[in-house]
This record gives sequence, structure tokens and C-alpha cells, in this order.
Amino acid sequence: MDISVYRPGELSAADRAAWTAMQSKAHLHGSPELANPFLSPEFALAVGRCRRGVRIAVVREGGEPAAFFPYQRTAAGVGRAVGLGVSDAQGVVYRPGFVFDAHELLRACGLAVWEFDHLVGGQRPFEAEVSGSFPSPVLDVDQGYEAYLAQLRAQSPKFTRTTLAKERKLGRDAGEVRYVHDERDPAALRALMNWKSAQYRRTGRSDRFAHDWITRLVQQLFHSRSEPFAGILSVLYAGGRPIAAHFGLRSERVLACWFPAYDPEFSKYSPGLVLHLRMAEAAAADGIAYLDLGRGQKEYKDSLKTRELKVSEGWVTRRHPVAVGHRVRRAPVRALRNAVVSRPELFEPADKLLKQVGKIRSIRR
Repeated sequence: MDISVYRPGELSAADRAAWTAMQSKAHLHGSPELANPFLSPEFALAVGRCRRGVRIAVVREGGEPAAFFPYQRTAAGVGRAVGLGVSDAQGVVYRPGFVFDAHELLRACGLAVWEFDHLVGGQRPFEAEVSGSFPSPVLDVDQGYEAYLAQLRAQSPKFTRTTLAKERKLGRDAGEVRYVHDERDPAALRALMNWKSAQYRRTGRSDRFAHDWITRLVQQLFHSRSEPFAGILSVLYAGGRPIAAHFGLRSERVLACWFPAYDPEFSKYSPGLVLHLRMAEAAAADGIAYLDLGRGQKEYKDSLKTRELKVSEGWVTRRHPVAVGHRVRRAPVRALRNAVVSRPELFEPADKLLKQVGKIRSIRR
């Protein structure tokens, strides 16, 4: 393999165009997961403006780009997926028929290990070292919103009926319900981040927006506009007031759901669910094939989904002491977390404890 490694700003316009073209045609070649916007050049470049160590390996065959591998690395050679911790799709974007050797790729990138937690399907050279696989629910709208709604009514009639009834009641109680699919007002983005931060604290989770780089990344992506990539802020209004919002990323065929939140004052109306149905309707009209709800067990995802994709976590390692040390540090933490999340008898008390901690935090604030 002819492999060249670039800093984000060094990637040529021609290479970026080739990368985007591979994504736009991926569904035609049986690899629709490669169309995810988290695998786009725009996402890698945005992370590169907020984090150190972002690199992009370009693999060429016959002088033409055959694959793109974005990653982050430390000086010691520890590699991670770009945006690890916030990115919901990771891996190599490649053209049909391309085959690569994982260890040769790591060697060319100067990596002793590469860690991932949302590896998409079709990454066979990396899959040999997967430590666990998890469902990532999907909401299909490629046949149109009415077809999706009909399927939802068939599989979850009570849920669908109740959610639509709550939207009507919201309109009667709070005023006209209005939905903006692509809101450009930065104030609405700030409201979303404030709601989300409060939700993290309330439930005892780590507040992602307390990390400056994540806040800057979201703000940059909010202003990103290229063909066909964009950061999409969707907002549900009632009586002229924003009550729920979602920020995600879109490519030509995929809307990746990322940060949803709502004003808890309106929780009895399930505004988050109403928002997702409106998002599905608008996405279908916009030519989106599916909404990727992302890895994670959530009741609302189970209610909305039409099927599931699979994402994996693990490490690809070379024979190197740095790789051994990294796995020794990281493996127990991951194993414990996954054991708790996957077992209701462990998850429910842990979730309850986190919420109690969140209440204590709120009182102290």
C-alpha cells in the first residue's frame, strides 16, 4: 500500500472531493454505513481544529485515492478514533474492492495501538480485535414519512397514538407548535447546550459541554456548510418559545442524531419524542435515507427505531510495549462499564445512584 499521512490542513481539495465521492456512492456498493457524517472529511477537519494530534492517512492505488483513515495520535504512538467519546461512527472510508492490512496501516501511521468505540460494519481487518459489539438503532425514512409512520403505528400503536395526542395537547396548552428543521439562530444552539448540560448534571453524568473542545467543536459544526455535509440544529417551538432541540450532522443520505434535549418544564408533553417525529418527517422530505439514533440503550430509541446497525469497540494493536500498557489501563474500565450497562440488575441501581448524585449537585449549585 502507498500510504501518505497528512495534518488536516494539508489535505488537498482533490483528496477531500474523492473522500466525499466514496461516501456518496457507498450505498450503491453495499457499504451504506460509510455514508455516516461522522466519517466525513468535514468532521475530521473540525476535530483537528479543536484537538491536537489529528492525522489523515490516504492510501493510494495506481496514484488514485483508495481509502481514507482519520485518527488521533499521541507522541508515544497511542492512536484513537477521531473525536473518540463523541463520534458515533469510526473506521476507514474506502472504495469498492479495497483490501488493507490493519497492522501495516498502523505501522505507516506510527501507531502502536488504535482504539475505537463505534467501529462501523464492513471493517474486516479491524474486526479481528473487537472486544464487544452493540446495537445502534436506526429510523428508516427512505420510503417517505407516511410509510415510516404506518410502520410505527403497526409496531407501537399505543406509543404512536399517545405521542401524537401529546403534540396536539401541547398546542392547546402552550400555543401554536412550530418546527424548524434547520434553525440558524445561535441563541437556539446555546439553549440546547444549556438544557443538555443541566440534563447531564441532573442524571449524574459527566457534562460534555463542560469540556471546552466539545463546545467549540459543536459551534464549528453548526456553521459548517458544504456539499453534502452540514450541521443541523432542529428546534420545536410552542407559543413562539423553544421547548426542545436537537443538534446532529447530515451527509447526503444519513442524519446522525447527536445532542437532543428539551426544557423540563414541558416534560409532560414528551417534547423530545414530538421533535424526533418532526425530524423524521423533514429528513424524509430532504432525501435522507435514515436517521442513525446512535449506540446506547434508551427507551425512546426502542420506540422509534425500525432496525438496528452494529457498532463495535476494541483495539487494534501491534507488538509494542505502548500497546500493552494502553490496554492494561483501559480494558478493565471498559469491561466494568459494559457489564453494568448490559445487565438490568446492575444498570438500574447504578442509574438510580447517578441520579441521586445529580440531585446533590443541583442542590449545591
